Amino acid sequence: AHTWLDRITDSTCAGYKSIAPAGGLSPFSTTSLTWERKWPVKPDLVMEGGNAARDADSFCTELDDLSLISTSYRPERRLFAPFNMTSAAAAQAAWMATQIQIAYPQAWPETLRALMVHSAEWTDAMEEAFLDGDSKKGYERLLQICGYGVPDLGKALRCATSRLTLIAQQELQPYEQKSGGGYGTHDMHLFELPWPKEVLADLGEQPVTMRVTLSYFVEPGPGRIGWRDRYRYASHALRFDVNAPEESPLDFMKRINHAVQDEEEEDGRVGANSGSSHWLLGKRARDRGAIHSDIWKGNGAELAACNHIGVYPVIGWWRERAHLGRWNRKARYALVVSIHTPEQTVDIYTPVVAQIGVSHPILTEAG
Repeated sequence: AHTWLDRITDSTCAGYKSIAPAGGLSPFSTTSLTWERKWPVKPDLVMEGGNAARDADSFCTELDDLSLISTSYRPERRLFAPFNMTSAAAAQAAWMATQIQIAYPQAWPETLRALMVHSAEWTDAMEEAFLDGDSKKGYERLLQICGYGVPDLGKALRCATSRLTLIAQQELQPYEQKSGGGYGTHDMHLFELPWPKEVLADLGEQPVTMRVTLSYFVEPGPGRIGWRDRYRYASHALRFDVNAPEESPLDFMKRINHAVQDEEEEDGRVGANSGSSHWLLGKRARDRGAIHSDIWKGNGAELAACNHIGVYPVIGWWRERAHLGRWNRKARYALVVSIHTPEQTVDIYTPVVAQIGVSHPILTEAG
């Protein structure tokens, strides 16, 4: 939970001050900062959960002024009651997911979560409190405390002229049985993005951003062994990568295959020509759990050349515990990609619509 509630107007509480600043992390929220790296980053998002107050003696308490309001569970006594903590945040997250589902009834649950995370941003107060330096390690710390930030329903529902969003809902079979015995990875999906290359190239050195979000659900591993071995908890794991500006599609595919074979995500290495300097988080921070989101920053000419995204599997217990009969199952995922230009006059939307031949490039299947 985060909070924007920091004003106390009740005259009987004049000696109290709010604990969290407006836009900061709610005092009721918990984080994954101390968790081992094999576990997911939690929370995924933060939503309004109210604030707490303390007096001059550091006595802390809840106040109605610093809480949301909801219907009371005892309407015969009162119609409304204060509502706060992560229960309030969870209720708002459910409401937001419902609004997206209503707007896009064909969207999968994986897509709803992807759109919520994809629309999220950290507030200035969060960055001021928890961003320890403008580095990947600093942003990883911020991610572990505040998740991907506060989601924006407007961004999740629509794209404007200067913000283009493409969504793919796909499934793949992560693993297969090898002809010589044993089990290995099977499917990988390669997407060619219909970027308006001429429009982007004309931007020259002007800054542009691209955000990529990959969302899927795993089947947790049965038994306590799943708590000790990172390959025994999640049924499967997926990753995404984007070709670097100077990297050909063939070299890009070779790099992904090499990453899968060597399990390079284990120690954070990303290989040559990965373009990691363009990413805000990088693979070490984003490749945890089953929701991966990152922001690419560069100029228009560079982004015009970054037009391939690969989605590929890495080890999970479906493969490592093949005797349980899950190795040939398929896995669904949602991939959301958006680009944003700072100038409202730059039309990146129309050229893409013309390329892919649809009137609205949202929830279109990609191959």
